[in-house]
Amino acid sequence: MFDGLSARLRDVATSLRGRGRLTDDNIKSAVREVRVALLEADVALPVVKRLIARVRERAIGANVARSLQPGQVFIKVLSQELTRSLGGETVELDLRQQPPAVVLLAGLQGAGKTTTAAKLALWLKTRGKKRPLLVSLDTRRPAAMQQLQQLAERIEVDFLPYAEGQSPTEIALAAVVHARTTLADVIILDTAGRTRLEADLLDELQAIHDQAKPAETLFVVDSMAGQDAVQVAQAFGEALPLTGVILTKADGDSRGGAALSVKEVTGQPIKFLGTGENVEGLEVFHPDRMANRILGMGDVLSLVEDVEHKVDREQAEKLAGKLRSGKGFDLSDLREQFSQMLNMGDMQGLLEKLPLPGNVNPQALAQGIDTQALRRQMAIIDSMTPAERRHPKVINGSRKKRIAAGAGLQIQDVNRLLKQHVQMQKTMKRMGKGGMARMMRGMGGAGGMAGPRN
Repeated sequence: MFDGLSARLRDVATSLRGRGRLTDDNIKSAVREVRVALLEADVALPVVKRLIARVRERAIGANVARSLQPGQVFIKVLSQELTRSLGGETVELDLRQQPPAVVLLAGLQGAGKTTTAAKLALWLKTRGKKRPLLVSLDTRRPAAMQQLQQLAERIEVDFLPYAEGQSPTEIALAAVVHARTTLADVIILDTAGRTRLEADLLDELQAIHDQAKPAETLFVVDSMAGQDAVQVAQAFGEALPLTGVILTKADGDSRGGAALSVKEVTGQPIKFLGTGENVEGLEVFHPDRMANRILGMGDVLSLVEDVEHKVDREQAEKLAGKLRSGKGFDLSDLREQFSQMLNMGDMQGLLEKLPLPGNVNPQALAQGIDTQALRRQMAIIDSMTPAERRHPKVINGSRKKRIAAGAGLQIQDVNRLLKQHVQMQKTMKRMGKGGMARMMRGMGGAGGMAGPRN
């Protein structure tokens, strides 16, 4: 999300190398470059002015320790002030009240509210250990209710459909009654949106808020909205007592200005970042970690948390035990490793959390990882019999033809997979003990395993 801004800010640090002290003269051009970079990233002008003023005040005259370069000191100051602009501290959902707690999602049409509602429900279910109830209040678009219902079924959480003729406030009140009956902990209300701000939308949201009395009122905003996000945020902030913000589509080609602007405009913290269409694409927003990502220093802590939650530790231990006992690495094991990689979710988002060299673009690198090829290889394994997965050597020409037809692919694809499996077997034998990291290196990364289809 911040590729352009990150590159510009790294250049600023480089320009200050070799200086013994930060002075008004030698940081003047650096501050000017930061200002231009922020404006080009669509950060709101008032936010830029306040941020630059704070950076200038703290940076001028700052002592440079022998172990640090002036550019490093400047970046440290900039990181701290970016963190401050982004909210300073991580603010979690506050659902400490008598269940069911209500979470109201508000925002314009197209911001991703419905998908975000499902993502939040899954996050609460898996990480918050809650029993969420999803409810659509968009009575103008029946397709919105159907979409949310399908998502609810997919993530296996409760959903309350509305009856024809019910008003949004009536649906919200019915949801509270239903939640108490089913012992749901949290009700997530997905409200209607518009393509632009309209008075009747804000009036409807105010009426829902008055009736539902939500514990959290979250403004959902598209990170690619740029300067428009600031105006929309102001209007929603004036109409509703917002408690936080969810920034969606953070993995897109946006310049990232909304993330740096919306906190100061609304006065409310960004609580979550949404990425991609995958229902698992939601992460808690940490201002300090995001500042590090903006400055190209990565976010290893969040990456570790992703791995802990998304990698099936039980399966990994099972595979390790199997290898320690001397048993072979069969095709079922290979399929499980493909599945683990896909479960990690958005590859670009993962790569952005790594402290990559300045000339490496996470988006371009992610495009080189062919997840569709992984899915095709899984389809090939799914077309095999259990015996063939355990003993690949029995797969002759006629079996390959049947397997390829079952997967809708070519015999060459089957041959490629079998060759890769042999390579993996050799790697696993050399590995002896080891976990996901060694296995990934042996595979040569996702790109190494997922070659192009003939």
